[in-house]
Amino acid sequence: MKNRIFIILGWLSFGVGVLGIFLPILPTTPFLLLAAFLFSKGSGKPYNWLVNHKFFGEYIRNFQETKTIPLGTKISSISTLWIVMLGSVFFVVNGRWYLQLLLILVSIAVTIHILSFKTKKF
Repeated sequence: MKNRIFIILGWLSFGVGVLGIFLPILPTTPFLLLAAFLFSKGSGKPYNWLVNHKFFGEYIRNFQETKTIPLGTKISSISTLWIVMLGSVFFVVNGRWYLQLLLILVSIAVTIHILSFKTKKF
């Protein structure tokens, strides 16, 4: 039963992480790392699938081993975050200052979080 719960939570975390690719307010990396952790506790099969995945595997393995983020990933993540968030601030929640402030504060927090990790050197 415990293994099933870990696997279900792992799939939920993976799903949220994938949504984070398309929705900048959701961080992708923490949810994918959480999914890898939960899968490792629940079953080796989903964990092996994730760390050997064509798109996510190398990213997860590199982060688990070195706790670094490649410069290109930092630049694209932060750029995408700010483009989407500023678009939302000016065109979606225009006139609602409290939502605009919240989006700006979330953007600042996520930027600081991304920049807090060392940059991977090749």
